[in-house]
Amino acid sequence: QVQLVESGGGLVQAGGSLILSCAASGRDFSNYVMGWFRQAPGKEREFVGVVSRNGGNTRYGDFVKGRFIISRDNNKNTVYLQMNGLKPEDTAVYYCAVDRTSKFIRNNYRPADFGSWGQGTQVTVSS
Repeated sequence: QVQLVESGGGLVQAGGSLILSCAASGRDFSNYVMGWFRQAPGKEREFVGVVSRNGGNTRYGDFVKGRFIISRDNNKNTVYLQMNGLKPEDTAVYYCAVDRTSKFIRNNYRPADFGSWGQGTQVTVSS
């Protein structure tokens, strides 16, 4: 069982950058595809992106448009979300989670495919 703790959120001006971290405890972190999702008030949880087990492959939600980068350090049991060019519409609680359905990168992701959700970290982008 993997436990996840996100950090790094905060208040940033539009156009700014943030790096979120997701620290994992438990066994076999490197055996899991790791994902980031976000949820804004009154909206459904939205797929941000995933990173493969060895960090060599990623997929992103359509809205990312090259602004975000997901990476991982398996020696530190940590996955990162670097966010650049932030917009007010990026304001949300950001969550990391473990892909429970596959150990391989694929094209479509749903929140129901993931588990071991962290508590989330709030990102607020001011205009």
